[in-house]
Amino acid sequence: MIFLAGVAGVIAINGTVIVELITFLIMLAILARYVYPEIVRLAEARQLAIAQQLNEAEQARAEAEQRLKEAASRLEDARKTAQSVIDAATKSGEQLRQELRQKAEEESKRTVEAARKEIEAERERAVQSVRNEVATLVVAATEKVIGETLDDDKHRRLIEKAIAEVSGGDSRSRQGGS
Repeated sequence: MIFLAGVAGVIAINGTVIVELITFLIMLAILARYVYPEIVRLAEARQLAIAQQLNEAEQARAEAEQRLKEAASRLEDARKTAQSVIDAATKSGEQLRQELRQKAEEESKRTVEAARKEIEAERERAVQSVRNEVATLVVAATEKVIGETLDDDKHRRLIEKAIAEVSGGDSRSRQGGS
């Protein structure tokens, strides 16, 4: 193996270089045949796993955004519902206030009307009482002036006639004087 020996600069080429080269090529063939495919398979599996995790993370993010939108929508619906409840309560309170005011006004009108009727009844009783007193006084005065007693029926007719004339004359004098 002398013919394989030579010097090329700093590297000495001899038989061990050829053995080392053959060993290197055999090792490269073994690595290419058995080790590299396994490393590539593991790298591809890792790449697929990472891609799947990225997809899952993207899906989780999309789901989280969707849930956030749904929560915001439910919150807005709750706000609208609360506002409608507040509006309804306000409207109901206003309506109740109006009804109470109307009932109070009606009660006031009924009270005033009842008082007016009572006053009218009292006035009628007072007028009747005055008529009876006047009739009694007229009878007494007539008996003293005439000197005789009148029977009750005749007496009542005369009194009623006199009262009617006074009432009628009073209204005529008011109408004529106005």
